[in-house]
Amino acid sequence: MMGDITIGQYFPGNSVLHRMDARMKTVLIFILMVAVFFCKSFISIGVATVFTLMIVLMSGIRFSVILKGMRPILFVVIFTALLNLFYGTGEPLVKFWIFKITENGIFNAVFMALRILLLVVIGLMLTYTTTPTQLTDAMESLMKPLRVFRLDTHSLAMTMTIALRFIPILIEEVEKITAAQKSRGADMENGTLVKRVKALVPVLIPLFISSFRRANELADAMECRCYRGGEGRTKMKVSHLAALDYISLAVVLVYVAGIIALKILTVDVI
Repeated sequence: MMGDITIGQYFPGNSVLHRMDARMKTVLIFILMVAVFFCKSFISIGVATVFTLMIVLMSGIRFSVILKGMRPILFVVIFTALLNLFYGTGEPLVKFWIFKITENGIFNAVFMALRILLLVVIGLMLTYTTTPTQLTDAMESLMKPLRVFRLDTHSLAMTMTIALRFIPILIEEVEKITAAQKSRGADMENGTLVKRVKALVPVLIPLFISSFRRANELADAMECRCYRGGEGRTKMKVSHLAALDYISLAVVLVYVAGIIALKILTVDVI
């Protein structure tokens, strides 16, 4: 399961999404995620699903990779769907003990599951098609207005990007430590919940030690390369918005306008 987490990974390519400016891509991804919350009917969520599938196709990322990245959040999707399933309003179709399943609850469960899945897929498109360096530069550029409050936007963007980039590295480290502990006879899959929690201690302690060691190595590497923060730094590659970025912005704005129109014209499910 841990190996299925692909958050923070970058998949090289030459698709439309790969060629877009990272700043525009970040803004558009944020707009698309907000637009999902405007979907209140199955018609609008259907349009959002089709549009998201089009984005996936344009990214050149295989569907198997997308599905692999979504596996870790299936528990959250199922748990949220069950909560909405049993707490719907209206006449109960099935009732047992204190739980009841209504038509409204079924609609809400399906709707909320689709909404969460769309949000995850849209978010994955950003990390899958953007290198850590591009993402850092984009976040720093977008956070420039915060300098009014004397915030070090460069360090903030660098910290967020490094944290995102280290997710797959830490996951790989957990798998190695777990395999090493199992080879020594550790049982992490059987027993009561308390025993399973105690079995994680031999994994967490080496993981913390390894994380601190990696952090020190990264700090030493940055110092050896004369890194002193963002003050006075220049960029070898200066980003510029191209025609592709403006066309993408126009398409997304039309899409969002359509979602808002559907919200006004159609009957809300939730």
